[in-house]
Amino acid sequence: MLPAGITVFQRGWLSSNNILIEGHGSTALIDSGYVTHAPQTVALVETALGGRALNVLVNTHLHSDHCGGNAALQARYPDLKTLIPPGLAEHVRVWDPHALTYAPTGQNCPQFDFNEVLQPGTEIRLGDIDWQVHAAPGHDPHSVILFDPASRLLVSADALWERGFGVVFPELEGIEAFDAVGATIDLIEALRPEVVIPGHGPIFSDVEAAIAFARERLRGFVAKPDKHIRHAVKVLLKFKLLELQSITVADFLAWAQSTPYFLAIYQQHFSTIDFAQWVDELIADLVRAGVAAREGQVVRNV
Repeated sequence: MLPAGITVFQRGWLSSNNILIEGHGSTALIDSGYVTHAPQTVALVETALGGRALNVLVNTHLHSDHCGGNAALQARYPDLKTLIPPGLAEHVRVWDPHALTYAPTGQNCPQFDFNEVLQPGTEIRLGDIDWQVHAAPGHDPHSVILFDPASRLLVSADALWERGFGVVFPELEGIEAFDAVGATIDLIEALRPEVVIPGHGPIFSDVEAAIAFARERLRGFVAKPDKHIRHAVKVLLKFKLLELQSITVADFLAWAQSTPYFLAIYQQHFSTIDFAQWVDELIADLVRAGVAAREGQVVRNV
């Protein structure tokens, strides 16, 4: 199903999948997961490489769940060469956690360095494979996807999952981006991949069905933007719950009040409701969906 030399570490939803590529002359890893799982990421890479060094680290985009292990891998492999998409490169260079969205979303990402940028429209050799680099805006305006035309393997990051795509973060800031999601889905269809390694979830080969599902989901969000916004804030709550595993309702509320993304979304779309009531309703939605449990004043991850 996959070309020789490629190993996929399918992670939980707190961390992105990691893709290890071993070639005759070099080794590479695509995406490094969230900081909470950084020691596990390093251990997985060490075990798989069996004594070989990791030479190259590539990030499809700079959300914390895709690059939170960068610093740990750079510390473990001092000669590691790191490549990131160009859009936020200057903010990484000076390390601005606000511009990089880590502070506004209430997430963590240890400071890391980079050596070069992944320029869309070019090719990069990882292992023994020449990968095309394509811009994939929508979920993140600076994201890229990687495609191997020989094997028709696509690394789709959060632009396409087997069942949908990632939260369209620009829309949360009042920036229209649903059209960009659609254009990226069109690009993926035009590439005609036979196998997709997504940023989250299992590898899949029924690409036609995945594209159809993503388009239907996108149409639903375009028709009812508030549905996407409510979905997005629940994703942010669930992400924090995945990180902490359990938290009191009072602490969850305090965290939400101190997180700029939550406050901005609340003020823009839900300010007619009391803030505490709004967060309580979101928690209830997570419980009804079976992804959280509430025991008195404690919320637990499921």
